[in-house]
Amino acid sequence: MGYYPLSVTSDKFKYGRRQVWELPVRLTHWVTAASITVLIVTGFYITYPVGTSNGEPYRNFLMGWFREAHFIAGYALLFSFIVRGYWFFAGNKYARSGVPLVWRKSWWKSFFGQIVEYLGKVRGPVTLGHNSLAGFSYFTMVGCLGLFQIVTGFALFGETNKGGFWDRICGWVIPLLGGSFQTHVWHHFAAWGFMIFTLVHLYMVLFDSVRYKDGLISAIVSGDKFYEDGDLDNDDWVS
Repeated sequence: MGYYPLSVTSDKFKYGRRQVWELPVRLTHWVTAASITVLIVTGFYITYPVGTSNGEPYRNFLMGWFREAHFIAGYALLFSFIVRGYWFFAGNKYARSGVPLVWRKSWWKSFFGQIVEYLGKVRGPVTLGHNSLAGFSYFTMVGCLGLFQIVTGFALFGETNKGGFWDRICGWVIPLLGGSFQTHVWHHFAAWGFMIFTLVHLYMVLFDSVRYKDGLISAIVSGDKFYEDGDLDNDDWVS
């Protein structure tokens, strides 16, 4: 299912194609990417508003539209996280690839080996799913940081309705972080983490696609990745 066996294309190498990313993984990737983009743009406008004008609010509701777009994107990010979290368990083995098993020596060996490979000139074996370095990056910079942004964002949103749903669910984080202002500051700083990760992520995706010829960019649309004889079908550091 979604598997295309290796076929001989030269005297030296064998190549093949396999479906790696299932539809829910691809959809949540793009929903997360779009929602984070909207959240960053609208969030920076809310922090540093430009183009505002004087007059009655019903004639000048620009800030209100930006805030509404920010909250809608926040809900989209939340639902994307819920679906992706469910598919982590319900999906194929690639949906669970890259989990940072930091208590295992084999994981650290793979982690640093991946860094050395990126710095080298010779193409090493490619992992069809997420390798250890990519998995660690997604877990920390998307999973953990994204969860932090969701909780702090809805905690701040809950301040507009004291005692309401979001105030009861996430309001505890505001006193934990030292108050409303400090929570805003942490929420703002975490957005910079998203921006830095996005730049590095785009560079590494382009680098990986050009160097390894594995169709990494098209894979997040079609789900299929290309591989050579000797590439890793599973994370060897997990076993």
